[in-house]
Amino acid sequence: MSTTKQDIRALTKEQLRAFFVKEGDKAFRGNQVYEWLWQKSAHSFEEMTNISKETRQMLEANFVINHIQVDTMQRSSDGTIKNAVRLHDDLIVESVLIPTATRTTACVSSQVGCSLDCRFCATARLKRMRNLNPDEIYDQVVAIDNESRLYHNRPLSNIVFMGMGEPLMNYKNVLEAIDKITSPEGLAMSPKRIVVSTSGVPKMIKKMADDNVKFKLAVSLHSAIDEVRTSIMPFNATFPLASLREALEYWYTKTKNRITYEYVVWKGINDQRKDVDALVKFCKFAPSKVNLIEYNPIDDGEFQQAKSEAIDMYQNVLEANNITVTIRRSRGKDIDAACGQLANKS
Repeated sequence: MSTTKQDIRALTKEQLRAFFVKEGDKAFRGNQVYEWLWQKSAHSFEEMTNISKETRQMLEANFVINHIQVDTMQRSSDGTIKNAVRLHDDLIVESVLIPTATRTTACVSSQVGCSLDCRFCATARLKRMRNLNPDEIYDQVVAIDNESRLYHNRPLSNIVFMGMGEPLMNYKNVLEAIDKITSPEGLAMSPKRIVVSTSGVPKMIKKMADDNVKFKLAVSLHSAIDEVRTSIMPFNATFPLASLREALEYWYTKTKNRITYEYVVWKGINDQRKDVDALVKFCKFAPSKVNLIEYNPIDDGEFQQAKSEAIDMYQNVLEANNITVTIRRSRGKDIDAACGQLANKS
């Protein structure tokens, strides 16, 4: 009965070593299996060719490897790739490879659906079904790294937790996945090339600072006026801007890391001068950078991209106040792979 078998990747290396000793084998066998599972991303015990057939059969009898499957892969005209990823329980999440001239970035999911309720985001319309396990997050990165090598001739260079879900509502598993991704025994990627994007959960931002994490933080802000932010991100009523700001001040004091704000400008919602002035004021307490993101409609037309004059106004006022600002053009719109569009239409 496969249901009674444990997923072997839930074991630490020490637990694997102890398992082999208990089975009357050498502890180093655990190291070998661990390397196959993480560094070599083996999908089956059969692939573990430096281990005897008897041992592989014994592993097969005791454990499973709940590996993800890329169910469908779509390629955009701009080189972006979107994967619909099937999990072991047949739930689906999406992840995206975003190429530029100098880098390839993996945009990965951390939950099936989302815990939060941002009204402009397609993922938020799916109820949260469950958190992803560390290995399911890791597998998304491995799949995109393989695609990056195959289609863009270079390894993956960056990772953003900006896919489906609120990463800080799956904090423990996200941290474990990042540990594996950055470990020399895993993918050995630099934590400085990883960005975790949150809609703003103050308690968890403080916890990240206390845990002395080495990756970068981005905050999905979209308004620095409470009433406006609550109208588009209703959970802001529970975590208002004052408590978000306090948590971010704490983060900066502990880490000295610049904060990135993700910010979409919508027509008739946050496209006035007062919106820009509030943002400037919010940015002033710590070194920060603002990414102005092009909006991607999600069918019903309630939210519309602001006019280019509004974007220019934001850029000019932010720059006049010495705040770094970048305008991010969306990639993969033709395959619904752009920011806010991940909704498992497959």
